[in-house]
Amino acid sequence: MYQLTARDIRRRNRFSVLQAVYAADGHTSRQEITRTTGLSFATVGNMIAELLDVGMLAELGHDAAGVGRPRARLAINPDRGTLLGVDIAETAIHFDLYDLAMSVLRSVEIPIDPAATRPEDVADLIARGTAELTATEADRVLGIGLSVPGLVEPEGGVSVFSPYWHWRNVPFKTLLEQRVSHPLYLDNPLKASTAAQLWFGAGRDVDDLIVVTLRAGVGIGVVIDGRLYRGVTNSAGEWGHTNLILDGRECRCGRKGCVEAYVGAPGIVRTLREVAPSSPLLDRDDALTIAAIAAAAAREDAVAGEVIERTGEYLGAAVANLVNLFNPRTMVFGDLVANQLGEPLLAATRRAAARHAMTDPFAAVTMQLCTLPHNPASLGAATFALEGFLADRETFGSIASWRATRATT
Repeated sequence: MYQLTARDIRRRNRFSVLQAVYAADGHTSRQEITRTTGLSFATVGNMIAELLDVGMLAELGHDAAGVGRPRARLAINPDRGTLLGVDIAETAIHFDLYDLAMSVLRSVEIPIDPAATRPEDVADLIARGTAELTATEADRVLGIGLSVPGLVEPEGGVSVFSPYWHWRNVPFKTLLEQRVSHPLYLDNPLKASTAAQLWFGAGRDVDDLIVVTLRAGVGIGVVIDGRLYRGVTNSAGEWGHTNLILDGRECRCGRKGCVEAYVGAPGIVRTLREVAPSSPLLDRDDALTIAAIAAAAAREDAVAGEVIERTGEYLGAAVANLVNLFNPRTMVFGDLVANQLGEPLLAATRRAAARHAMTDPFAAVTMQLCTLPHNPASLGAATFALEGFLADRETFGSIASWRATRATT
């Protein structure tokens, strides 16, 4: 069994303290952080001292005088540096540059040529987008997080398998390091979207959470007891490739009847073709078709309503399995499909899940749409870079050593 080292524990405590400051949405105090995190006041004080020393936190003065000693107010220092979040999707790469308060400073989106999807081609586009966003302040970038579709081995930055372009065991981080000079942190959209919820969304308030990502690909992020569950090979969450319909539709993974083949964007377009083969809602671009379905449903179009209802039936049955298996407190639905089809899809999903799930687990779960203000995958990717900076041995190890030396002299 893996044993946590003193460095691991210190890193976790640092994460917890900074998460509490972000959750305060403005400013907070050492006493409030102590109550929020459950850590000792001394531990909180030590972590805050480190974060102040490296400039991530700032003191804003003290509370107004009253009973007892005035409390120093603490807040994120947005000017300490920037983080770049990169969401690599099937048809485009979305870049967001954040300050440390996780406000978007600038964004850019670069389309992917369907005929140029070699790893080297995509790496070149990422280098181009990075240069465009950081050209005037490259020295302030603390790290770049990338959401890479498919199975990812994050330690080595390897794209184990990408269903979009059939990459296998691509050393993608190595390719990027030849083009980009900043620290790089890679994982997939499922983990990225879940990290965003843990730091800035529904995961602040609950310890048992499932984040459902609905785009061209489909999957989940699982949070158990407040921690992201990765599995032995970091492939936990590939729910989109669990079986929904025995010998059903072909999935691009090569199997039949997968959840993704029914509730991913291409699967929903296929459902529309089955309901109305010559529908004017159909477009060569799946994302535009989903948007057309949403707009038509708002006009109470019968075909669009039927497509959403059928999709909700499929999604509800698949979600019921998650409810029975994980017994989560909250489920968050996000990304392209959820953003476009919204509450009508969620309502249809709830109705179907109620029929398929066990009564008590279903009664305990809250199902909601994602409310994060930014792209969850790029925000979560930037959060990987934030976590990487917080775990940096050179930065925080030297601070801890310096503080320990100063305390003994």
